[in-house]
Amino acid sequence: MRILILAAGLGTRLRPLTLQMPKPLVRVVDKTILEHQMDLAHTVPEAHIHINAHYMAESLLQAATAFGVEKVWVETPEILGTGGPLFRMNAEDPCDELLVMNSDCYCRFDLKSFLKLSRSSGAPCALLAVDNPAVNTISLKSGYMAGIQNRFGLRTKERATFSGISWYSKRALQMIRSSEKDIRDFWKRLCEQGTPPFVDVSQRGALWIDMGSPEGLMRACDFRRKELGVGNFGVPAELLPFAKAAVLMPGVELAAQVKLDHVIFFDGAKTESCEFVRNEIRGKDFAWKI
Repeated sequence: MRILILAAGLGTRLRPLTLQMPKPLVRVVDKTILEHQMDLAHTVPEAHIHINAHYMAESLLQAATAFGVEKVWVETPEILGTGGPLFRMNAEDPCDELLVMNSDCYCRFDLKSFLKLSRSSGAPCALLAVDNPAVNTISLKSGYMAGIQNRFGLRTKERATFSGISWYSKRALQMIRSSEKDIRDFWKRLCEQGTPPFVDVSQRGALWIDMGSPEGLMRACDFRRKELGVGNFGVPAELLPFAKAAVLMPGVELAAQVKLDHVIFFDGAKTESCEFVRNEIRGKDFAWKI
């Protein structure tokens, strides 16, 4: 099963952190975002993982190779969006089906169940959806996409949020046009042709965190700490009595007598002696209050 992890984005919501590294290489406690998504991808039998890259492509290429990614599709000179990578892949190295995953969500889904439902739906492609009332832009009708808010189609009572995980049959991959760099344009065409994408809402209550924002990154780190069963991560033994819910990434140096409460420190973060830091993400030349 070929799986494409979309990793070419600019990571603008996490700047200036992403001026130092591409977003997929931002760590969520013990592993990078990309590694966490790869762990999920490997729950699919015989997973062959591909990623695309554009922003800081060389750094991503080196890391992906070390992580065991089968192929990195470098996009140059322009980024290809969410539909362009699928068109390119079908043109240059076609496959019978494709699972696509965003690289900026921390989630716990049963991908095998999603694939089973997708293949039996009769639709050319399928989306895995969650319930996020603050967003919920996808309208559903009888289990299939009816429209997307402010873009096309109907607005129905049943709505959901796209999780960033989708499935495409060989037929769908052959249908995508080079002009459909925004994959939503392809979904719109499918709806207009009477073959709308299937939307799987059977896991709508599963864990799903958008890590593309500082708040989402903090939430993901909080959950990961709990998964690992640790109160702190990366905190030197001598600082443990003065740290609570703290995550220190490799390379962080702290001043004397610092107290930490619910923080994430990235390489380059600085502190003052006796400083009390609370509810904050800090790194080189930035500090985000959460």
